[in-house]
Amino acid sequence: MDQPPGLEFAFRITADLEPPIEQGTWEAQRRRIVPINGGKVEGERFTGLILPGGADWQTLSTEDGLSRLEARYAIQHDDGTVVAVTNRGLRRGPPEVMARLAAGERVDPAEYYFRSCPEFEAPPGPHRWLSESLFLCVGKRWPDRVELEIWRVA
Repeated sequence: MDQPPGLEFAFRITADLEPPIEQGTWEAQRRRIVPINGGKVEGERFTGLILPGGADWQTLSTEDGLSRLEARYAIQHDDGTVVAVTNRGLRRGPPEVMARLAAGERVDPAEYYFRSCPEFEAPPGPHRWLSESLFLCVGKRWPDRVELEIWRVA
């Protein structure tokens, strides 16, 4: 049997967030949009900024607390290259923990599960490796920002 794939740390994203825009609740799902207004990207192969104008569309189950997340935004390398990001994931935990997160409270990341699979659209050139690999992410949600550790699947 072949060896399972490994993980290589790629970079850390810290995204600055605005307060959520509530859409309402229907079909047992609370829906909201969380604007992304900037932030930074830090790693050996990619360092830059998050461009304003992105958002995270969230559905939070009123039955079991599972949150489904889909963020779309752009990151810009220090050399000026702009890369589009689509990041789909899940956040779950005990109902009381998920309620505290949804209310904007500071919650220890060890109390919940937050994972995603970011996809990158990079133009030809030195950052094309982002479009040619699969990635996994471990997230931490804070009241005003989200921190994402991005790992490339080797």
